[in-house]
Parts: sequence; C-alpha cells; structure tokens
Amino acid sequence: MKVPCTTTQAHQPPSLKHRTTSFNEPKSVLDLGRSPSPSPAVNKPTPKSEVSAISESLFQSDDGSLHSEDQILNLEDWVWMRELGLHDDSTRIPQFNHSDSQLLPEFPPSHSFVPDDFSLSSDQFPNESFNSVSLCNDFHHMNNDDFNFVDVLIRAADCFESNELQLADVILERLNHQLPYPTGKPLQRAAFYFKEALLGLLTGSTRSTHSSDVVQAIKAYKNFANVSPIIMFSNFTANQAILEAVDGSMFVHVVDFDIGFGGQWASFMREVADRAESRRVNSPSLRITAVVPEEYAIESRLIRDNLNQFACELKIGFDIEFVLVRTFELLSLKAIRFIDGEKTAVLLSPAIFQRIGAGFLNDLRQISPHVVVLVDAEGMTDGGTPSFRRSVIDGLEFYSTVMESLEAASVGGGEDWIRRIENFLLRPKIFAAVEAAGRRAPPWREAFAAAGLRAVGLSQFADFQAECLLRKVQVRGFHVAKLQAEMVLCWQQRALVATSAWRC
Repeated sequence: MKVPCTTTQAHQPPSLKHRTTSFNEPKSVLDLGRSPSPSPAVNKPTPKSEVSAISESLFQSDDGSLHSEDQILNLEDWVWMRELGLHDDSTRIPQFNHSDSQLLPEFPPSHSFVPDDFSLSSDQFPNESFNSVSLCNDFHHMNNDDFNFVDVLIRAADCFESNELQLADVILERLNHQLPYPTGKPLQRAAFYFKEALLGLLTGSTRSTHSSDVVQAIKAYKNFANVSPIIMFSNFTANQAILEAVDGSMFVHVVDFDIGFGGQWASFMREVADRAESRRVNSPSLRITAVVPEEYAIESRLIRDNLNQFACELKIGFDIEFVLVRTFELLSLKAIRFIDGEKTAVLLSPAIFQRIGAGFLNDLRQISPHVVVLVDAEGMTDGGTPSFRRSVIDGLEFYSTVMESLEAASVGGGEDWIRRIENFLLRPKIFAAVEAAGRRAPPWREAFAAAGLRAVGLSQFADFQAECLLRKVQVRGFHVAKLQAEMVLCWQQRALVATSAWRC
C-alpha cells in the first residue's frame, strides 16, 4: 500500500541546482550534533491538526529549524506538549552531554573485513540454556517471594503451551495478587508486564493506538535516548553500515522493516547531504520503503510529514512509501517498487521473521541489495523455533536486564521517566513478544545462509565510534563486544543490541 507524499523530489536529474548552504562535514552519524541546521524555509502558517502538532515535535525547535537525530533527542523544547495539555517533567531527566563529542579524537579511516567464521557458540550466549531457576539466580537479593512469582509466571506459560487455558486463567489470577502493580525491582516489574501480556492473550484484547499514546511514546523515546545508549547504538551502527555500502551513489533506496518513529533517517539524510556537499556533487535522492503493521496509521503520517519536511530543508530528493506487513506477506518483494540505478539497502529485525517467516530472504537475490543489515534490539536469540515457555523465560530475562540498566542510568532519581519508558516503550514490545511466542521461525542465520547471504564485518570505524558513544554516555555496566561479524552492546554480561551486515 502506498501512502502518497506531498512533496517528492526523488531521482532529480544531474542538473538539479547545487545546494549553496554550507555545512561542517561530520565524520560520522555520531557527529551530527556539531553540524548546524540549515536555514528554515519560510512558509505561511497553516492550521495544524493534532497529528501535525505531534509530527512537528519530533524535529522542530522554537525557531522553526529542523533537527537531525542528535538534536531530536534534545528535551528542552516541550512547547508542543504543553499545547496538547501534557505536563512537562523533562527537567528531572539526566541527559547526555552532546557537546562532549567535540572532544572526541579524529577517527581512523574506515575499512571492512570479512571474518572466517561467523557461527556463535552457546558459550557466547549462555542465556539460551536458562531455566526458571537459573534466571532467578542471575538477580541478586531475591527472596522466596521473588522465586515464587517467577515460577508461577512460567507455570502459566506452560499452560499456554499445553493449551490448558482454564488452568492458565487460575494461575494468572493468583499472580495478579502477587504482582498487582509494576513496582519493585526490575525483575518484578518485567514479570508484571509479562503477566499482563498473558492475560491479554486469554481475553483476546488488542492494543489500539491513539494520538495521545503516540505523544507519550515520543516522550518516552526521547527519555530513553537521553539516558541509555541502546537507541543511539542501534541507529548509528545500522546507519554506518548502510552509508559505507551505498557511499557515492546518487540514488539510494532503503527497505526498512522496523522504522519506529523514523528519526534515524533524519541523521542519515544529513550525512548523505553533507557528503555530497563536501564532494561538490549534486544532492542525492533517498527513497525509503517502510514495511509496517496495520495499526501504524498515525505513526506513518507522522514519519512521512517529518522526513518530507527535513528533506526539504536539506534540499535533497526524498520519497517514502509504506507497505503493510499483510501485503508484504502475500506478495513478498513484489509489493515493493524498485528502480534501476538505485543502490538498495535492507534493514531487518528478527521480529519480522517471527511474524511472517524468513522465506522472503530467498527473493533478495532478485534485487541484489548492496547490504542487508540486521539489528536485534529485542533479545531474540537465534535458537530456531522456541517453545512458548522458552520465549517467555528469555523475554523476562532480557527485559528485566533492560530495566536494570535504566535504573543504573537514573543518577539522582528519575522514577517517573523510568516508568514512562517501561509503560510506553517496553510494555508494547513485551506484548508483541508474547503474542509471537512459540511461532515457527527458522534460525535466521541458517535462513541467511540458505538465501546465499554472507556475513561482512562492520568497519573498525564503526567499532571505534561505538566506544566513543559509551564514553559519552558514562553509564557504568555497558560495553561493546565484537562477536565475529556482529557488533554487540552489552549490559554487564547480557547482549542488549546486536548489529550485523550481510551481502549476497
């Protein structure tokens, strides 16, 4: 399904007028905060709908200029939230000091390497052998009640797996008394959300998206990005892999299976535009095809409006189309428009394989993408077809670790914004994970190999930037690991984000 864009400048001829606005060329997507925003275009004010007001919040400042991703994460401008009647509590939120990026050393030249062996052993991801007891043992200071609610939750998961739904209802009712609210330690709060997700499966309730939910989700996203390196690491590693693969092309097409709010593409556009500026070539064109779920109508309009406006400010060609997951499942890559002469990149997350399988990977050779990037930021281990029980245990362990890392970042308080992140960002992910638990999905590495994809390592340039990012965050417990071709962000000994690049 296409969502028409109001302004489309894709595939302009070489005679396209050269941009005259000068920029300081960033060395990478991490340096975008140092590049000044282009001068805002002068437009007559027009009445704004609620969605338009929400849309402007992600990119626009008081002076009308648009932000790249680093600037999007600035929490000083909450005028749009006050206009919608929302309380501004951002002053309690600790933030990255983005000005520190000016102190970073010059980065070495980037280059890629191909590892000899890409297999990951169980020793590198020991969590794949966790059970309910070992899960609890990984969390210190747990008393008998803590062991009890984890055991009860896993018993409920067992009932779903054996289709004993009446017994599951009884068990979850008992768990309701043990976990009535999302309070306590990270493991308790994660267990509460998993309990709620299981109850949702029993009652058949579906998640509906309202504009107010999107507003709260944006606020939570900004909070999360300012206190944790998880979002920044996910975005910049993917962007850097794509930039290096399509560098020099005037026409770039990205197929994105996990677009979120689309803010990462603002920084990508800025980088592409500035590279063209430094090389004194005509501005390139970027085309994005986002594969989105059916309930993504509000977000799709928000993404389209934001990115169209940002591309207009940068004076680069831009087009975005949205394809429903259901349509893609039926038509595979035939649902996407490809144009000769483009360099194509594909951005994946493991969640799409749980939803529709990995069969579409076999069609990738037909489009010959220059790179396929996979970002796993949801703790999905590549263990093949997991049981429902196994999926719940792995998810509980992963999301309680994320919550624990958030608490480590909350120096001097911050309980309100932690709850906001958990409720509006992590809770929907937990519900989606439970809905997909136990679905048949082949190990994605095996599927990649069967489709003729080979792993390529991320560059040393990207590796060095990841280390610089963690130095900017200054939250103890995070570190970057290189596991063959994957670049992994870890909290303590648990992988939270893993990015890898592949080619046909």
